[in-house]
Amino acid sequence: MKKIVLAVFGLSLLCGTIRAESPAEVHDCGVAAVQGPLETRNNFGVIYADAQAQNKDNEESIACYRLMAAEGLAVGQNNLGIAYATGWGVEKNDALAFNCYRLAALQGLLQAQYNLGTMYENGQGVERNYDLALKWYRLAALQSATQESNVGAPYQKGQLIEQNRNEALQYYQHMAEEKLAVGQNNLAEMYQLGQGVAKNNTEAMRLYGLAAAQGLAKAQYNLAVMYQSAQGVVQNQTEAFKWYRLAAQQGHALSQYNLGLMYTKGLGVKQDNVEAMKWYRIAADQGLVQASFNLGEMYSQSQGLLNNEAEAIKWYREAAKGKAQNIFGSGSKNDKHAIAAVKWYRNAAAQGIKQAQYSLGLMYAQGEGVEKDNTEAVKWYRLAAGQGVARAQANLGTMYYHGEGVEQNYANAVKLYSHAVEKGLPQAQNNLAWMYYQGQGVQKNYVSAGKYYRLAAEKGVAEAQFNFANVLYKGEGVAKNYTEAAKWYQLAASQELALAQYNLGGMYYIGQGVPKNYNQAFAWYSKAADQGFAKAQYTVGQMYAQGEGVSKNLVSAAKWFKLAAHQGYANAQFNLGSMYYQGQGVVKDNQEALKWYRFAAEQGNREAQNQISEIYKSSQSFNPGSSDNQNRYQLVSGGDQSKAQ
Repeated sequence: MKKIVLAVFGLSLLCGTIRAESPAEVHDCGVAAVQGPLETRNNFGVIYADAQAQNKDNEESIACYRLMAAEGLAVGQNNLGIAYATGWGVEKNDALAFNCYRLAALQGLLQAQYNLGTMYENGQGVERNYDLALKWYRLAALQSATQESNVGAPYQKGQLIEQNRNEALQYYQHMAEEKLAVGQNNLAEMYQLGQGVAKNNTEAMRLYGLAAAQGLAKAQYNLAVMYQSAQGVVQNQTEAFKWYRLAAQQGHALSQYNLGLMYTKGLGVKQDNVEAMKWYRIAADQGLVQASFNLGEMYSQSQGLLNNEAEAIKWYREAAKGKAQNIFGSGSKNDKHAIAAVKWYRNAAAQGIKQAQYSLGLMYAQGEGVEKDNTEAVKWYRLAAGQGVARAQANLGTMYYHGEGVEQNYANAVKLYSHAVEKGLPQAQNNLAWMYYQGQGVQKNYVSAGKYYRLAAEKGVAEAQFNFANVLYKGEGVAKNYTEAAKWYQLAASQELALAQYNLGGMYYIGQGVPKNYNQAFAWYSKAADQGFAKAQYTVGQMYAQGEGVSKNLVSAAKWFKLAAHQGYANAQFNLGSMYYQGQGVVKDNQEALKWYRFAAEQGNREAQNQISEIYKSSQSFNPGSSDNQNRYQLVSGGDQSKAQ
């Protein structure tokens, strides 16, 4: 199964009558704060979104995608297909996903063509058909050099047509001739393996070198392997180390692991167990099984750090768990390694070993090596929690919070979080703060919420840093302090939390807690926008349109408005409609203008409703489509305008 591709496109340019929304607004803690308690897993947490708020957001997004799809907009059709394929906001339905992808693919949308290919290849929602899968991959490849690599790969691996290497070779040769690093690397692999071409390590080495010089991490890794194993070149551990390090610094997990090995063995670099553990940990954090195992070995054998049995068990468990994961990171209940791990944990747990009880509970909760069973997870968490394992107490608290495997009980969640807090677990501190802030299971108390948010924030929990900044900004339970709020937003933003990046941008924009600085505001808004946060994308569009913090650029403004519009952000949809209507930044297109006005109007955007009414009154160039459309978009009296933010 291949990864589904979400379609979000940028466009180009702006207009005279564009709704301006102050980019300085700071999110309200009760509405926009990261919501719900953290589930702790091996000393790091996962924020659960508040179910009601999240469901509301999902419903609004799905409604927007349906409108876009009904209007024949390919992006809306593709994104609705993704929702059906993944069960996001709707009941999972592969057949409907297939139909949505097909409609968008027929309009030439690259992402939809690729997604349709995966449906045919995997037999999802349609009978498996490798020929049709290949057809859609080819069509996608014609539009993108990056996608072209995905077309050659099935040939190279013999997935679609057994042992047919020639077409893959042609694709990669074409890409290499265009000096595309991906093509150079993939062509080098074929020379190295002798697939579709005579085996030639010297040529492979040359091509890897070209791609590596362009900064392609995979090519740098492959080049290092060639140097280390003396393929096509004299063995050179120093060169191997150099290229592993370059790839490792780009986040390439296998290079990080091999770098750890070289430090462990002193190959091409002075032997250094501390550096070895550093790189093993970085690779292990990406889920690389071998790195987790080596880290466990080093902890158990006192290499690099003092002997730490708990850490050794943790990383051995990660290694066992990792064996049960496929390339998409999904746990497998049937994998022999995970099954063996469960057996070991069950035997140890039955003997009262608390760490094994916690780990067994976690495997039941995640469905690793066993059928997912929240009731069993609760059972083992409870036993470990009873022996004082803080992570078990916190996770059991989260099970009570959500009512998973046990009847929902906020008071029990508070009790368990409190026990874990006594042991200093930062995720539990954040969760307990949330309970005090919301008044769930305990009397609402902003002072206590602020206290525990601060404790967790000081230990580096990004969500707690963000929430603590919010209470400082609003003066809830603590003295209002914009300077301190900006400081904590900065810390959370530096951990790539998009909401914190957005709020920090707002502080710089209006000069609260920091000197007013449009350049800094733009920089932080852009970071949040790059993570797909729709309101930030809209705000970046405004700043480009107004020339605030960046040179005025209507092309870029339009790009960001459209990105936000495709996510259903009403004001961005209105602005995009205005751009098309006035022909500023895009080719004037009244039908496109009306389409985007309609999307915004359907969400309660009064300006869009007014604009549509004016269009119908002043122009005969539009075809209303039905006799009641003019009335449909007349001015409304009252109504819920909450979606038109």
